Amino acid sequence: MKKWDIAVIPGDGIGIEVTPEAIRVLDTIADIHGGISFQYKEYPWSCQYYLEHGVMMPEDGLQQLEQSDAVFLGAVGDPKLVPDHVSLWGLLVNIRRGFEQVINVRPAKQMSGIDSPLVDPKGFDFTVVRENSEGEYSEVGGRIHSGEDETVIQSAIFTRRGVTRTMDYAFELAKTRRGHVTSATKSNGLVHSMPFWDEVFQDISKNYNSIETQSIHIDALSAYLVSKPHAFDVIVASNLFGDILTDIGAAIMGSIGIAPAANINLNGKYPSMFEPVHGSAPDIVGKGIANPIGQIWTAKMMLDHLGEQEMGTLLLDSIEEVIEKGIKTPDIGGTSSTTEVTDHILNTLTLRA
Repeated sequence: MKKWDIAVIPGDGIGIEVTPEAIRVLDTIADIHGGISFQYKEYPWSCQYYLEHGVMMPEDGLQQLEQSDAVFLGAVGDPKLVPDHVSLWGLLVNIRRGFEQVINVRPAKQMSGIDSPLVDPKGFDFTVVRENSEGEYSEVGGRIHSGEDETVIQSAIFTRRGVTRTMDYAFELAKTRRGHVTSATKSNGLVHSMPFWDEVFQDISKNYNSIETQSIHIDALSAYLVSKPHAFDVIVASNLFGDILTDIGAAIMGSIGIAPAANINLNGKYPSMFEPVHGSAPDIVGKGIANPIGQIWTAKMMLDHLGEQEMGTLLLDSIEEVIEKGIKTPDIGGTSSTTEVTDHILNTLTLRA
C-alpha cells in the first residue's frame, strides 16, 4: 500500500473549519481506492501562533515540513490580530519561496448548479498558470527619506529561467487540454519586463507547434474573462497578473469559496503546497456555513499531483454532482451547512465508486 505523508496547516479563520472536512474526503478516497493511505501531521501555525510566539512559524518550520509528500494549507490571515503582510510573508510566502514552489495553478470552470454572475457563461473551463517566485512580487526595493521627500521603490524582477519554466508548464498543460495558450502581457506600458516576457513566449511557442497561441494585454484580457471566458483554455501570466486574473476566475464561477490552487515545486527537492483561494473569511467563522468546496477541490489537485488522477477525477465529478442537486452553502445560493455539503460528497463518492 502506498502511504502519502501530508503536512496539514489549518491556519486561520475558516481554514480550521474546512480543512477537517477535506481530510474526511481524502480518507474516504483512500478507503475506496484500497491501495493508498494518508498519514497527517498537523501544524498549529497561524496568527494565534504568532501572538504566542512572535513568528508565524518556527525557525525550523521548513525543515519540519520538508519530509512530507505535500503541504495541505487551509487559510492564512486575521488582520485584527496580525497585519496581512506579516502573516502572509511569515507563513504562505515563506513556504512558497523556501520550497521553490515556482508555479501557481488555479482552474476556473462553470459548474452546473451554481449561478454565475455572467448572463451566458457558455461552459467556460480555463486554467491560469502563474509565475510564483519573482515578477512584481519580488522583495527588491525599499524606502528612503521621509515627509514630502519620502521615496518608495518596488522592483519587478523577471529572469529567463523563471519565465521559461512557467511557460513550459503552461504549454505542457495545454497538451492535455484543448491545445491553446494565452499569454497575459502589457508590453505597451511596461517597456522592459513585458517585451521580454513576450520574447520568451515567442521562443517557447516554437517548441510546441501543435499548440495555438495568442498574447493579450492584461487590461483587455481581464475584460475578456468577463465577456467571453469560454474562449480561453490555458492562460500563462506573471505573478501579479496571474493573481488578479484568478480572482476574476473565482468571481465568475459564482464564489471565491469554491476556487482551488496549487503551488508546484518542479525539481522534486521539496513538497508542493495546496491551498484554496478563499482566505480565512473571518466574518463567517464559527457559523458553520463556510463553503468546503474550495478546500475539497484543492484536495483533488493534490491527488492529481501525487499521481492519483483517477481518484481526483472521481472527486471532482462527485463535487459537481452534489452541487447540481442543489446541496450548497449560502454563498452559492444554498441552505446547507459546511458539514452537510461534505456528507453528501462522501455519499456520492461511495455510490460512484
